[in-house]
Amino acid sequence: MRTTWTFHSAGQLLFGRYATQQLGDLARRLGARRILIVTDPVLVKTGLVEPIHVSLSEAGVVVEIFSEGEPEPSTRVADAAIAVGRAFRPDAVLGLGGGSNMDLAKITAAILQHGGQSLDYAGDDKVPGPVLPLICLPTTAGTGSEVSAAAVLTDSEHKIKVGILSNYLRPRLAVVDPLLTVSCPPKVTADSGIDALTHAIEAYTAVDNAYFPLPHGERSVYQGGHPLGEMFAEKAIALIGQYLRRAVAHGADVEAREGMALAATLAGLAFSNVGVAAVHALEYPVGGATHCSHGAGNGLLLPFVMRYNLPVRRRHFAVIARLLGANVEGKGEAEAAEAAITAVEQLRRDIGIPLRLRDIGVTESQLRPLAEKAFAIQRILRVNPRPVTVDDLEGILRAAF
Repeated sequence: MRTTWTFHSAGQLLFGRYATQQLGDLARRLGARRILIVTDPVLVKTGLVEPIHVSLSEAGVVVEIFSEGEPEPSTRVADAAIAVGRAFRPDAVLGLGGGSNMDLAKITAAILQHGGQSLDYAGDDKVPGPVLPLICLPTTAGTGSEVSAAAVLTDSEHKIKVGILSNYLRPRLAVVDPLLTVSCPPKVTADSGIDALTHAIEAYTAVDNAYFPLPHGERSVYQGGHPLGEMFAEKAIALIGQYLRRAVAHGADVEAREGMALAATLAGLAFSNVGVAAVHALEYPVGGATHCSHGAGNGLLLPFVMRYNLPVRRRHFAVIARLLGANVEGKGEAEAAEAAITAVEQLRRDIGIPLRLRDIGVTESQLRPLAEKAFAIQRILRVNPRPVTVDDLEGILRAAF
């Protein structure tokens, strides 16, 4: 039985409106003189990259921009970013964008420091030491990658998303400016927001730290549920229940954007220490096969995994229902727990998340192979509060089909 737990975060977190105005000074304090910005063509076109470039340049920082980031980035794009980095020789890497761009920056910082190929570090705790200093600026409110120890790439050859987990991947500096998310389109806002909810719920309902089934001799960034993770997850769930619909429907609602930015960061702090579980294990192969966004895949699968975990997490689900704004006054624990699943299902509908696997192109013949691929991802399945077999995973997929 485990009896201790730890907590890790970004080295420094700066949160608030106009926080990016302090970026140049903060970068200089980190000792950064040459920074590689990893971003994507959309953010260049919308003008979000230019003020970041200007802020750094005015502080005397030399900047190179890699702008070929893509959703659910492939190993090919990672190789391209690394090649630009090798030619430029930065002393820090800045990820600007959603989780995909920040993850790409993390991989780039690791390879520039330690060499090798991106998939050499796939799995848990494979990065051998500190990476180049990382700065992350999220432009979506979802992944929490600005504080997390995880990076995800798509292995195109095997059609599966691959996670790289290491506390060395946590940024030295996270700058969370809600104003950077105001231009985020409704679909991206929805997908990102439901991703943050998935992070928070999986962290909140994870197997308890004392019973985390880590095999002897293995190391893991994830460690099961503990009080600090629970605290962050609860606040994130409440904020998402309050603000996600507003952020999707009214993108210029700065209060809603700020609430969602905080929720995503808090959920990132929770899951990146506690862990994610069966939703993510299933989404990796589903996303790899269908190329749906990570958030949409997670949001689609979330209530079906909650249904599977319900027998062992009724007390937690009853709290989730209240946090999401469901009326549980006078209801018993079992009825309130059911209300949590209903609340998540209604939220999905309200913000336009796909409801069934067939809606994103999954065929019935794929269900068993997808379950088998998911079952191989034991590093996160061990976080699930209820043990799962391949048959259980297939059953969840069939329910979601």
